[in-house]
Amino acid sequence: MENITVEQLKARLDAGEHPHILDVREADEYAESNIGATLLPLSQLRQMDTTGIDDWKEEEVIVHCRSGKRSMEACMLLETMGFAKTVNVVGGIMDWQSKYGNAQIK
Repeated sequence: MENITVEQLKARLDAGEHPHILDVREADEYAESNIGATLLPLSQLRQMDTTGIDDWKEEEVIVHCRSGKRSMEACMLLETMGFAKTVNVVGGIMDWQSKYGNAQIK
């Protein structure tokens, strides 16, 4: 697992990159604010359910949550399930909101 800051992630998005971004918060949190990531709650990942992202196994997967704790756990789980390159967003959506406002990118 690697780490990335919200500034680094935003710079990549602003540069036109389209990385695989996974949001491991719950649906209600996602509805409040999201950065266009694919939603797969940590509670689902804990059941070894990677429905919708199985084809990402050999690619970089950038994972975020509210503060960075759940995404760190998700990265570790994904690695045990064979995902080759996981990247944790340090500070999560809270850090994103403090720097860039309430995101609602689709």
